[in-house]
Amino acid sequence: MAPRTTETSDGTAGMEGAQAEFARRYPSYATTAALDELRATEFRRLDETGQVYLDYTGGSLYGESQLEEHMRLLRSGVFGNPHSNNPSSAAMTEHVESARRAVLRYLNANPAEYLLVFTANASGGLKLVGESFPFAAGSRLLLTFDNHNSVNGMREFARAKGAAVEYAPLTAPALRLDRERLRALLDGASREHEHLFAFPAQSNVSGVKHPLELVSEAQSKGWQVLLDAAAFAPTNRLDLAQARPEFVVLSFYKMFGYPTGVGALVVRRDAFGKLRRPWFAGGTVNFASVQGRAHVLAGNEAALEDGTLNYLSIPAVEMGLRRMEAIGVETIAERVRCLTGWLLEELLELRHSNGRPMVRIYGPATTEGRGGTVTLNLYDPAERLLDYRRVEELAGAQGISLRTGCFCNPGAGEAAEGLTEEDMLAARALGEEANLFSFLRLMQGRGSKSAGAIRVSMGLASNFADVWWLARFVEGFRDQSRLSIGEASFDIQSCRVIRDGS
Repeated sequence: MAPRTTETSDGTAGMEGAQAEFARRYPSYATTAALDELRATEFRRLDETGQVYLDYTGGSLYGESQLEEHMRLLRSGVFGNPHSNNPSSAAMTEHVESARRAVLRYLNANPAEYLLVFTANASGGLKLVGESFPFAAGSRLLLTFDNHNSVNGMREFARAKGAAVEYAPLTAPALRLDRERLRALLDGASREHEHLFAFPAQSNVSGVKHPLELVSEAQSKGWQVLLDAAAFAPTNRLDLAQARPEFVVLSFYKMFGYPTGVGALVVRRDAFGKLRRPWFAGGTVNFASVQGRAHVLAGNEAALEDGTLNYLSIPAVEMGLRRMEAIGVETIAERVRCLTGWLLEELLELRHSNGRPMVRIYGPATTEGRGGTVTLNLYDPAERLLDYRRVEELAGAQGISLRTGCFCNPGAGEAAEGLTEEDMLAARALGEEANLFSFLRLMQGRGSKSAGAIRVSMGLASNFADVWWLARFVEGFRDQSRLSIGEASFDIQSCRVIRDGS
């Protein structure tokens, strides 16, 4: 790899030289130039405020025109609660149903085969499946170590109904699914009961893209499949005419930043007929009686849409999807691939003066079979873990938005750090005192294992300058002593990257 260009006091010369080398190594980045124009117009606030935003897995950014289009719509009409036939309600109903059709169309989902349920978020869709799936004694719920806690939480519904809960492990260090072990777990399903296999299309921790062919493989062995597409959909095309899971959950703010408060559960109609809701709510029934103590659920998606939808925000979903179509998710994916590849190479090259690595990456070290989520930890010259919470604090002081912690995915963290069942039981023994901070203290006595990490993620408005500034920030930790809360020996100034306008 070519040596880094020495930067001037404002960093400009160093960045220009690095960008020229980046363009040589990743020539396809030039095909994504339209996103630079978008950055200069729709997302100009990033550069005007000197912000480096690297938390797209946490939430994407909205473009200015999305807000303007949505506000024009709201100013142009009178829109009421859609649960009526009056003029304001009918107008709103048309916008809601138009958005519903738009989501199915974007996913290439045949409306005769799939229905679309609007939820408050992806977690809301997962809860609907968990509480309504026909678990029973003899049923199985198969999860993976690499699942968001909102997926993990479904096990409580399964266990309450007598179903068995199992986890498919990951392989280290790439944190991909152990296909041999997964195959053995899938093989054991009895055709006499209903079983559910839930996995993410893309990890929100390691960025690993788990193979979508697992959907048909599991179905061929008697399983229904729930696909968590929340981290996948922002930079990848999901085609439900190809992969045909029974359930898919989506988060729209992760795709295009706005609106928040609206997610989706996509349900195959043959699976919808098997769901058994434990209750009913306003808007979900065709008939309900107090004296008769009876109710009849609606026969379509309305049966799962509890109460009043976030109806004024839902039209913004269709607007966001139009933006994604205009940009092209493939263009976003290629830009993210290039930036991720360069960042991985730069981080893994960093060394202390004694030759020891500064950075440990959790997950694949290349762009093969992975997305734009990069999770890492930093280490001092003695190979001691640096406190990621202090790293986040220092990054924030320089206008860099990244995320630290466990990312609501404990299984991926346990696999990445080699945390054992014994470690987890020791944490559980802390009782009411068990939290992230007490667990960190506990792990420091067990070989300095980490209970969290630093996560950076790229998205539709990312550019080379973002990843370059991050790499320079991390480089500033070279030869620094161990970071911990209250340690005064850490030299903050030596980690400071001088940026234009700062």
